[in-house]
Amino acid sequence: MISRYTPSRMGQVWTEEARFRAMLDVELLACEALCKQGSIPSKALQRIRRQARVSSKGVSRREAKTRHDVVAFLGEIASHLGRDAQYLHRGLTSSDVLDTATAVQLKQAGLILLEDLLKLKMIVGTKARRYRDTVCIGRTHGVHAEPTTFGLKLAVHYDELGRMEQVLKNAISVVAIGKVSGAVGTYAHLDPSVESYICRKLGITPAPISTQIVPRDGYAVFICRLAIIGGVLERMATEIRHLQRTEVLEAEEPFEEGQTGSSAMPHKRNPVSCERVTGMARLLRGYAVTSLENIALWHERDISHSSTERVILPDATITLDFMLREMVRILSGMNVYPEKMRKNVELTRGLIFSESVLLALMKEGLTRPEAYKIVQRHALAAWKGGPTFLLRLAGDPEVRRHLSSAKLSACFDLNRHLRHVKTIFKRVGL
Repeated sequence: MISRYTPSRMGQVWTEEARFRAMLDVELLACEALCKQGSIPSKALQRIRRQARVSSKGVSRREAKTRHDVVAFLGEIASHLGRDAQYLHRGLTSSDVLDTATAVQLKQAGLILLEDLLKLKMIVGTKARRYRDTVCIGRTHGVHAEPTTFGLKLAVHYDELGRMEQVLKNAISVVAIGKVSGAVGTYAHLDPSVESYICRKLGITPAPISTQIVPRDGYAVFICRLAIIGGVLERMATEIRHLQRTEVLEAEEPFEEGQTGSSAMPHKRNPVSCERVTGMARLLRGYAVTSLENIALWHERDISHSSTERVILPDATITLDFMLREMVRILSGMNVYPEKMRKNVELTRGLIFSESVLLALMKEGLTRPEAYKIVQRHALAAWKGGPTFLLRLAGDPEVRRHLSSAKLSACFDLNRHLRHVKTIFKRVGL
């Protein structure tokens, strides 16, 4: 991922230095486990622990010759160990080191994502409570439907983020899986206890069964769930983009002092941050497709997954982390305009209460088609101008025959329409 979209903390998880440190930890823990079994002298282990080190530059220089990253990695470590290098990598295959180290990195990355997700959830919850009773128009198909509140809009996102919290926790558990079982997963040259020891020390779970690699369905689950979380963030960003349109202008992302909206039009305040989040959600969906393609490998493994994972694993976690941090910034500084919300509620001059009138007429004995025809006739006429929807209904003898003035007026009562808002908030834990 380019530096523009790489948060420093997440970026550190995926540096070459971090990758080689994780791989070195696997090798050292393998030596430690073998020492406990009596296969490596304790003094040799002490020397290995003291002297083993690795640099990304040294590995790169060696890989230019070997054309094999793990062989280059082992050669770099061996150059510092002398004869003790004979104890390194005993019974292990390259993927034992790579997959187990990657599991460590994926867990680290997942926990950072979880922390940022929880921060966003907290901010959304706070904003939802603040605007719980701020009336605005609900839209379906982009068209005015019925009244809702801005807090309810945010409460929906709060509930979604709560589900994404569980999705992410599960994804971390699925992908934080190591294996140290040899060339085809049979433990031919290592006791399974070595694998258990290494994984326990690293805080990950040993694969119950593997081939030369950890099966890639877990990686696919992880990346696909990141893409789903990205979709939820995209939904939030898309809502703000629509609300920021000039004709709507009920809310907008923060526009900071000195910021430029357009190189040509000084008046512009564009939803560029939300658009950025929307675009990056597309990246995540692309990574998800690649992760699905990586499940089906030849026999006990081939290497077709390797090149793609070097890109999609760092990039997917970095992308989502950037999106989460961006949404934290957007929601924290979001501008909200309750007056414009109220104005937009009144824009259709009462048409948004058409269902209330429909149901009231049905309650008085009209069939749905009969009531619908009456209400729709007056609604369509009011939409074109002239008397308001309420005045047209009040002037209709057939409506007056079924609904008293008080009952008709009650259909246009906003408070009655939104009387269950508090109940909904309690249901989602707000």
